[in-house]
Parts: sequence; C-alpha cells; structure tokens
Amino acid sequence: MKSTLAPGIRLITSFSRDSWYRGFILLLTFLFYTAYHLSRKPISIVKSELHRNCSTVIRPADLNITNNVTWCDWPPFDQDNYQTLFGVLDNSFLVAYAIGMFFSGIFGERLPLRYYLSFGMLMSGLFTCLFGLGFYWNIHSLGYYAFIQVMNGLMQTTGWPAVVACVGNWFGKGKRGFIMGVWNSHTSVGNILGSLIAGVFVSSAWGMSFIVPGLIIASTGILCFFLLVEKPEDVNCSPPQHHSDQENGETEPLLHNSSSADRTINGAISTEPQDIAEEHTEAISFCAALSIPGVVEFSLCLLFAKLVSYTFLYWLPLYISNVAHFDPKQAGDMSTLFDVGGILGGIMAGLVSDYTGGRATTCCVMLVAAAPMLFLYNYIGQRSLGTTIGMLLVCGGLVNGPYALITTAVSADLGTHESLRGNSRALSTVTAIIDGTGSIGAALGPLLAGLISPTGWNNVFYMLITADVLACLFLSRLVYKEALGWCGRVPRVRGFKEI
Repeated sequence: MKSTLAPGIRLITSFSRDSWYRGFILLLTFLFYTAYHLSRKPISIVKSELHRNCSTVIRPADLNITNNVTWCDWPPFDQDNYQTLFGVLDNSFLVAYAIGMFFSGIFGERLPLRYYLSFGMLMSGLFTCLFGLGFYWNIHSLGYYAFIQVMNGLMQTTGWPAVVACVGNWFGKGKRGFIMGVWNSHTSVGNILGSLIAGVFVSSAWGMSFIVPGLIIASTGILCFFLLVEKPEDVNCSPPQHHSDQENGETEPLLHNSSSADRTINGAISTEPQDIAEEHTEAISFCAALSIPGVVEFSLCLLFAKLVSYTFLYWLPLYISNVAHFDPKQAGDMSTLFDVGGILGGIMAGLVSDYTGGRATTCCVMLVAAAPMLFLYNYIGQRSLGTTIGMLLVCGGLVNGPYALITTAVSADLGTHESLRGNSRALSTVTAIIDGTGSIGAALGPLLAGLISPTGWNNVFYMLITADVLACLFLSRLVYKEALGWCGRVPRVRGFKEI
C-alpha cells in the first residue's frame, strides 16, 4: 500500500525554500520592532503614577508628611507644572529621535543591518532599564531622566530604517500594502504589550515598568545577532522583483512558490530575456533621495499624521485618567484599545491601497474621516464604557491607518522607485527621511499637548484636528494625480511611477 505524507508535512513542502525564508524574516522583523515600541510605552503609563491625586490615596499611618496634596507624588513631578515637566521628558526622547533619524538611514546603508539592529536594541534596553533604576536608586533629578530619554531616543532610531530596509530587500511590490499593513501591526502590538506590562507594576514599583521592557528589547537584540539574514542572496534565495512592465504594477506574490522558469539576471528576477535589471549598490545621497517624486509630500503629511498619533501615544492614558477618573492601571489598559484600532486601520489601509492603487487617496480619506471622529470622541467619548471602547477603536484605526501605510508600503515603494534603477541601498535613506520628518511631528505633538492641556483638553483636540487637516492638504497634488489616473487621463501605476 502506497504511503501518503502527513497533512502537516504536505503543508510544509507546499511552500518553497524562498517562501519559508521570507516568512521567517517577516516574523523576525515583526518581533524586533514590537520590542522597540514595547520599550517606548511605559513612560505614558507611569506618568499618572508620578503625579497622582493624593487625596484619593490611603496614607500609611507611620508616614510623616508636610504636604497633604503632593505627599504621594514622585519629585520633581510633585510640582504644579508637572505637565510641563512630562513634556520635557517626552521631547527629550522625541527631539533626539527626530534628529537622529536623519543620520540613522545614512548609517543603515553603510553598516551591516544585523550588527546595526543588534547594537541599537541592546543599547535601547540599557537606557530603558536605567530609567527604571531611578526608582530603586531614589533619583529625583529631572536632568537624569531627561538625559536617559535623549540617549534612548538616539538608540531607537536604529530600528525603523533598518527593519524596513531588510523587509524591502526580501519583498517586491505585489500586495505590499496588505502584507506591510499586517506587518506594521507590530507598532500597535508593541504599544499594547508595553501598556499591559507597565500596568502590572505601575502601582507597586514603577521602576519595573521600565526594567522588564528594557530586558525584553535587549533579548531581541541578541536574537537579531544570531538569526537575522539581511538579503536573500546571503542564503542563496531569489531576490524580489521591484518593478514590472505591467501597467497595474507587479503581479508576483510576496510569498510565492519558486519556479524553474524564473531566472536571476544581475540580481533581479526575470521571466523574459529583455527584463534585465541592473543592480546598483552605491549609497544614495540625501538630496537625491529628496528628489524622488512623492518623498517630500508624504514626508510632510507624515509630520502631521505622526503628531496626532504620538500625542495619543504619550498623553491618552493621562487624558483617560483625568477625564474618566480611572486609576493608572485601568487608564493604561483602556488606552490599548486605540492601538487595537490602529492594527485594524493599518490592515484596511493596506488592502484598500493595494486594490485601488491609490496610496495617497487612501491616506487622505482616512485623515478626513479622523477629524470629526476626534471631535466626537472628546465630547461624547467618556459618556459610557461602550462609547469609550467604540470611539477609541474607530479613532485608532483612522489615525494610525495612514501613519502605518506611509511608514511601510509608501516608504518601500518610494525607496525602490524606478528612477533609482534597482539601487536597493536607497531604501534605508528614503525611509529615514520620511520617518525622520514624521518624527518632528512626533516631537511637536506631545510638546504642544503639554503646553496646551493646562488650558483645557478641548484645545488639545482642536490642535489634533488642525494637524489632520494639514496632513490632507499636503497630499492634495498626489490625490489629484491618482484621480486623473482612475479617470483614464494619465497612466495609473502603483509605486508613484507617474507622480
């Protein structure tokens, strides 16, 4: 009797060696950037513990106090200007991150990604732990915590250009929006895990809210050193096809079974004798990256989109705690719903942009819809638990959807633009320019929130709505071009070929 393969083995063998490697790299880079975001989140959870409403806290009987109002706060955040001090901490990280990002892409092009990522994660873990150790060392110096935030911000810049460059090395454009939309959920997954882990310790020993995430990202740095494969060629896999002669973009699936009909010519997959792509390996200059059509517009759009997203990232738990009167752990847990919505929004944005071929239009529609939803959330979002949950999910999807699409599929499309003629090393610089510009907004958002919030949360939301509208305006030219393509007046090509 002829033996048959077990169903599990048949499934395994149905995928090619290339497909398994691509799936492995996707999972590995997902874990890496999940750890990056996981280690950024604790500060937003711990804020409501560093400055509390002490009148609601049971005072130990043996504690001698001189101030009944601030006895439970952590100096120097026991002062009336505590929101400004929190803004200093946020911007110490975010300004360093924004500045460092422009240089990170340059280093990422010229250094092995495996070493670069491993170093960045280990050092980020070290500085995250040092922030938490301030609790055990009884440090009350704002300068200490601000310095740690600056160094951590610089170390965190190693992550995004490197992981996007690595994924870009392994995957072509076919279904890139959907695949990267799913993959980019690492941002929200990291925020959710960071919130939950920090919430476990925040009320008992807030130092562990930093130390545990710091150890996690350091561990992933070790994992990166031993397992990351930077390019398909390093393990004799076929490199992806970044360009296609077909009008609607590449049809090659990202996870495909290899075919003997495919041939590798000068580092590019080809099924036709004339489809010969010349591979350029020299690093691209900063100005040359800026001249790629679409880079400036999407960079400026991301500046305002990220301003909104990072304001929620750093201030949402405190807002929920102040307005809905939740304790720090409950506020942190509730804030994770915003990130759950972000996962769904990123996947939806990728699917829609793949189907329509309109990256800019997809972003613009979601940003337009986000503005009134932010207004509604501020006014009715805290009326009931069901309303809070629903509004957080919707706002998270509409705010983080465009942000996710621009930082992943759009960056990869522009970094492999046909004008680069196969220069795979341009991807890191293009990604750094787009995300670096966005990081300026990420720094401005929490800063403005810290300055405006004492005048009322309504004004903070008006600022966020204004930022959403400005983000849409910067995409108007690209949306117009895409609309002409749908009307048949200009060729419609995914990847901004005719922008």
